[in-house]
Amino acid sequence: MKYLPRDFWGLTFADFVVRTGYQMGKTPLLPIFAAALGASDAFLGMIVSVSTLSGLVLKPFIGVLSDRWGRRLWLLIGTLFFVVVPFFYGWVRTPEQLFIIRIVHGISTAIYGPVTFAYIAERLPDSVAQSLGWFGLARSGGYIFGPMIAGWLLLSYEPAVIFTIIGLLSTLAMLPVLRLTEPTERKQREFPPILRQIRSALAAGSRTPGIWLSGGVESGVFIALYTIKAFLPVYGLSAGISVALIGLFFSVQEAVYIATGPAGGWFGQKYGFSAAIRAGLIVLSLGIAAVPNCTGLAIMIPSILLGLAQSLIFPSTAALVTRQMPPENLGAGMGLVGMMENLGKVIGPVICGALIGLLGFQPVLYGLAAVLLIPIGVLAYSQMRLSKAGN
Repeated sequence: MKYLPRDFWGLTFADFVVRTGYQMGKTPLLPIFAAALGASDAFLGMIVSVSTLSGLVLKPFIGVLSDRWGRRLWLLIGTLFFVVVPFFYGWVRTPEQLFIIRIVHGISTAIYGPVTFAYIAERLPDSVAQSLGWFGLARSGGYIFGPMIAGWLLLSYEPAVIFTIIGLLSTLAMLPVLRLTEPTERKQREFPPILRQIRSALAAGSRTPGIWLSGGVESGVFIALYTIKAFLPVYGLSAGISVALIGLFFSVQEAVYIATGPAGGWFGQKYGFSAAIRAGLIVLSLGIAAVPNCTGLAIMIPSILLGLAQSLIFPSTAALVTRQMPPENLGAGMGLVGMMENLGKVIGPVICGALIGLLGFQPVLYGLAAVLLIPIGVLAYSQMRLSKAGN
């Protein structure tokens, strides 16, 4: 493994801390808090998902602003949102107030998503995929430890108190972020007026094939993953799978992603980002198709495949953007991909939920598995054209 500098590990630690805190506040704490405030089932669902909409709208613009004013500044701003906003939950008295504060809290992840990736791409341009594979450990660790810690704290504390604990925990991220250095020098005079820069950066991103390819792949992956996350518990119970095994399914998936993330990044760095994404999509399609055909402990087979697919796909989709996006618009590119990623998270359970109601769980998963094979041909064709152009 290539040596990774102190800034990289500092940012990885900071991301792990704030993501753990954020996930503590999301599952299972947030639904319990919303229900205690009297939120209806429909409004509770909106409260849980609205923070994702913040990223859907803001990520491209924050990416552009980090291109202009620097990554370190926006990482500091994002960390402050992670630290400060949790303290305001103590004043929440109605579901409507909780809805508003979730919109504000979502700004923190809208900042961290594109800016952390752009920072690493600039800091380690020769090993982007491998570095992002290691960096993925932080986010996955938050998904594992956050809900566990929140569940344990709920045995002793009220939700508002736990949000205060989350704010205090998040302050641990401030020191490594303050010690970060700017990966590349920026001079204000090099940039046009800000509105013109936003328009030109987003236009450049919309003309970049790698943005649409990476964003489309990530959106499709999250449509599938969030559909399984939303409907497997219901399907599993009707198929006689125990609740414990269903919970273990998601834990194993994240654990495999953590264990194989660096290897997935290494694979993309060594054999090509396109090859890693194609391999990941094949593994993902096999895993999705296997979900409705496995019962008992066999349900762990698709869980392992889904985790392995994530480790192959995500480092290389981000790295692909860094290869095609101009350096001065890199943050905008990461923001556009993040926007499409969030779109998949939002629309996946909604659209696939409607289809499951019409067609059933198994046919919809088979359809998702088939659709996710389509980008393989697109990637192979793009790779062939690049090879011909190089000859």
